[in-house]
Amino acid sequence: PNTISMETTMAAQLTLADWTKRAGQKVSRTQLFIDGKFVDAASGRTFESINPRDGSIIAHVAEGDVEDVNRAVAVAKRTFEAGIWSEMAPLDRKNVMLKWAQLIRDHAEELALLETMNCGKPISDSLNVDVASCANNIQWYAETIDKVYGEIAPVPRDSIALIEREPMGVVGAVVPWNYPLIISSWKVGAALAGGNSVILKPAEQSPLSALLFAELAVQAGLPAGVFNVVNGFGPSCGGTLGKHMDVNKLAFTGSTEVGKYFLKYSAESNAKAVSLELGGKTPHVVLSDCPDIDAAASAIAWGVFYNAGQTCHAGTRMVVDQKIEDELLQKIQDVSKTIMPGDTYDPKTAMGTIVDRSQFDRVNEYINIGKSEGAIVHTGGTPVEPVKGGIFIPPTIFKGVKPGMRIEQEEIFGPVLGSIRVTSDEDAVRIANDSQYGLGAALWTRDVSKAHKIARQLRAGTVWVNTFDRSSITTPFGGFKQSGTGRDRSLHSIEGYTNLKTTWIQL
Repeated sequence: PNTISMETTMAAQLTLADWTKRAGQKVSRTQLFIDGKFVDAASGRTFESINPRDGSIIAHVAEGDVEDVNRAVAVAKRTFEAGIWSEMAPLDRKNVMLKWAQLIRDHAEELALLETMNCGKPISDSLNVDVASCANNIQWYAETIDKVYGEIAPVPRDSIALIEREPMGVVGAVVPWNYPLIISSWKVGAALAGGNSVILKPAEQSPLSALLFAELAVQAGLPAGVFNVVNGFGPSCGGTLGKHMDVNKLAFTGSTEVGKYFLKYSAESNAKAVSLELGGKTPHVVLSDCPDIDAAASAIAWGVFYNAGQTCHAGTRMVVDQKIEDELLQKIQDVSKTIMPGDTYDPKTAMGTIVDRSQFDRVNEYINIGKSEGAIVHTGGTPVEPVKGGIFIPPTIFKGVKPGMRIEQEEIFGPVLGSIRVTSDEDAVRIANDSQYGLGAALWTRDVSKAHKIARQLRAGTVWVNTFDRSSITTPFGGFKQSGTGRDRSLHSIEGYTNLKTTWIQL
């Protein structure tokens, strides 16, 4: 995929020894960030932040609870109603966010190391993909602020009807641990561009980069209280945001199971707007006329093994014509040998860890389920330990996967690919669509007419043709079916953080 760069100039400037030494320094930002300053949790409680690289304790992080969420929401509501951000001139708001983007770049190495320590990402990816994307996203949203226009409706000539977009008010953003900075920048960037005040609840596995992210926003000139971060656990923090009567919009990325709770919370509270980017089980539909099997093998391998498979739209199902399955599997296996787990502090490492012990156990359980269902392990399937105490799973490929198997239907969220053999294009499309999910899909064919026809048939928010995971902040991202509602990225995402208002003037 175009976002992947394993050995880049930035990462190459520091060695494994350099990153290891830096990781041994004390982490200074471990509190909550409310009203522009770091504060302890009201209860005084903390929780351990664990490094999946070796199981070591990174820091003890403030554990926010109901009282802390209430405090953050009250601050966000006060700042919104005061208009210190929502009523600020568009050019001034843009300049603040542009400065913020630059500060993210200036602190790229620190942010990247926090991301790697929390999530087990290879340091090269954290630096050159996650932090770089975060800065670019904030810059892009900044540039939209003074370029979104209102409308005048075509009403009778004795009236004027103005149609404008206004901020919703207080936005709660609950983000996952697989791409903390990138997904936070999608939601927080769009919400702030729309003029809202925000409370970010990072995943308990990955709170550290979010705290520096918010601090840099205030250093850039974002008024105190407009952007707050409350670390903590799902029920006490995320659930409280979902149920809060003063939260006007809740944006969530995570599992389908948890996403449904936020719909319930909305119904039980103030009917707040909810946008959900949920699970996925992306199919690669590889037809017999695949134009470039080598390119397909590379894209499929990277598309499922990148980030140790912990990607919502990872291409975990390969629906392939029987004529080319064996050749394609061998080529994918060859590519996978270049994406093996290694020390996350080594700039040359291509694959990092599973995020925590619970997820590690879940992935291994699914590997065992696949074996018990009769699927055949083509490669991988056994944990490795390139760093003592770390939780690493190598690229794993199953062949002989049948439609309806649990490993074919359920989201594993690990580096596990299943190959499903088909005998016709019609069967391939039917099996690809036979899923509760619809986040992404890919199609490999040299027939342009067939490509257009099948792309329309695939029920997914994004369909890639003869490529995979190509993306841009300018294109919307989200799913069909139980992969969620609403969209991140693009101007359409800002629509999700604003309300339309009509002002009718009788002349």
